[in-house]
Amino acid sequence: MAPERLRILLVEDDEGDAFLVRELLAEAGASFDLRIATSLREARTMMRGVQCVLLDLGLPDAEGIDGLRKLLGVAGSAAVCVLTGRSDEHLGVQAVAEGAQDYLVKGQVDGVLLVRALRYAVERKRADENAQRLREVELRQAESARLERGLLPQPLMQTTKVAVHTFYRSGRAMGLLGGDFFDVVQVGDSKLHVIVGDVCGHSVDEAALGVELRVAWRALVLAGVPENYVLAALEQVLMTERRAREVFATVAMVSLDLAGNRATVRLAGHPPPVLLSGGAAAPVTARTGIVLGVRPTPTPATDVEFSGDDWSLLMYTDGLIEGHTGEGNERLDVEGLCGLLSEPAAKDVPLAALPAWLVGRAEQGNGGPLADDVAMLLISRGGGR
Repeated sequence: MAPERLRILLVEDDEGDAFLVRELLAEAGASFDLRIATSLREARTMMRGVQCVLLDLGLPDAEGIDGLRKLLGVAGSAAVCVLTGRSDEHLGVQAVAEGAQDYLVKGQVDGVLLVRALRYAVERKRADENAQRLREVELRQAESARLERGLLPQPLMQTTKVAVHTFYRSGRAMGLLGGDFFDVVQVGDSKLHVIVGDVCGHSVDEAALGVELRVAWRALVLAGVPENYVLAALEQVLMTERRAREVFATVAMVSLDLAGNRATVRLAGHPPPVLLSGGAAAPVTARTGIVLGVRPTPTPATDVEFSGDDWSLLMYTDGLIEGHTGEGNERLDVEGLCGLLSEPAAKDVPLAALPAWLVGRAEQGNGGPLADDVAMLLISRGGGR
């Protein structure tokens, strides 16, 4: 392949030296576009599209390393090579340390060497930028891992009367976490508290707030705070820690009495859990309160009695049901979710794999990945259906 055409900006106030550079490039048979600026001020207006800058250290408006620093500040993705008449090894080392890709001395380079130095400088600059981007990705992944440990904890339970299966999939670019969270805490021998929540937004701030809410909820439950006051206290944490007044959270909290085979459901603007029992799937009929963070209001409680010892309770965030169904602009919604769970194929899926299967089916109807984060808890007793 033919070498890439070089787009070069020469910052040089000496017409003779500028002519010499052009002749050297032509002598080497290089394919190039050369622009010439006689001052740093003029160079700032000519940076667009430039791959490499050749900088003289003796300009009318910039001198020495200070001039190099000023140019590097506006060079962007362009490589910068110093081309000067000063044969000073210490100055060359300092120039490279400041960020220049090379240090060339006038009169000591021919055309071939100059072109080679420029091409190498361009490639080194690209390699440096790629390394920087890779580093940023690694930092995001490390940040994601830290948040994941906070958002997606191991259930704190000892009972074998029920099994808990968890699922999380991020809808953010590069797989980073959003503000969905869940937790499971057992208190005593037969009381199991579970929560699924969703902080509005998809930035690191929302993810961090989700971690705070989950940790606060666990602390409140372990401290023995009465169930009627837990969500009110959680709302106080939200309103204190959120970055903006418009940030809110939806929450589904369920307190399971395993000995009595019943539960109390509290919904703060959150979609209802789905109950799988007797071979059917249906949403739990529960009163819904307003979201947390808008207007502090007690969240109503709904008591649910389970019939028999074979049932599952599916709790989820709205990212699962907001995808399209393939029919116009219709959304999956809770009714569609129950339809998926009632399909014959769903009955053959092991309970542990059911959340992932549901996401797969939702993505089929959506025609691609779901746009929002999805968090799920599946609490199962006996055969689970």
